[in-house]
Amino acid sequence: MGKNLKMKSVRVHKDMTQADLAARVGVTRQTINAIENGDYNPTINLCIDICRTLDVTLDDLFWKEENDE
Repeated sequence: MGKNLKMKSVRVHKDMTQADLAARVGVTRQTINAIENGDYNPTINLCIDICRTLDVTLDDLFWKEENDE
């Protein structure tokens, strides 16, 4: 599991801090940090909540392309 640079990029583009996103989806900032750093594999429900909050699809954030890490 590599870093989730897609999630970080979308979050920053939406002008949200890790704490902002965490508060919106009901987790700690440390959880968002761990997901972005590839240290935590979120549940499907958390993935869905993050995608809804960031207004993107699961594929946009969590699908690995062949050329991804």
